[in-house]
Amino acid sequence: MRGGRVRGRILFGGRDLMACRERDLRRIRGREIALVLQSPISALNPALRLETQIHEVWRAHSEAPWAEAKPAVRALLRRMALPEDDAFLRRYPSQISVGQAQRVVIAMAVLHQPRLLIADEPSSALDAASRAEILDLFRRLNRDQGTAILYISHDLASMAELCHRSAVLQPGGLVTLASGLPSLHSFAHS
Repeated sequence: MRGGRVRGRILFGGRDLMACRERDLRRIRGREIALVLQSPISALNPALRLETQIHEVWRAHSEAPWAEAKPAVRALLRRMALPEDDAFLRRYPSQISVGQAQRVVIAMAVLHQPRLLIADEPSSALDAASRAEILDLFRRLNRDQGTAILYISHDLASMAELCHRSAVLQPGGLVTLASGLPSLHSFAHS
């Protein structure tokens, strides 16, 4: 909304993000808090090879040489059920499936092992099989790396499958909190 004011606090790791300077926020974004957008094809630069894009994410938050990072990047791609060979890394986003693109975006987001991953409608553009793979990937990130996931979705079935707690936005900005999603029926009629 034009001319609107944002008030309040956003506490993360004991810091109020609303009070942080842009320089400090730049260090937090991508390193401690990462984002996975709804459309993986839009999130990737169509003019750059996959390796170039992953390298740029690495370079934004690490001083270590890329040559030292490549084995860890290949291991991350393997955990994301992606090919880790040079031929795959030389591809452009248009040369991979939407499901693969979403896993590349997730790999880029978790490259620096953030404490919080914000996933905005991450499975909406995917077929059922790819959607199930992405949800399983999120479960493993949460379980194995301790990554907290803020999962934003209209898909109540995927929320029920993935989330421990949920909040439903209501008209006027009211939020209904629930512990888990034991009954999708209760949300569909609230």
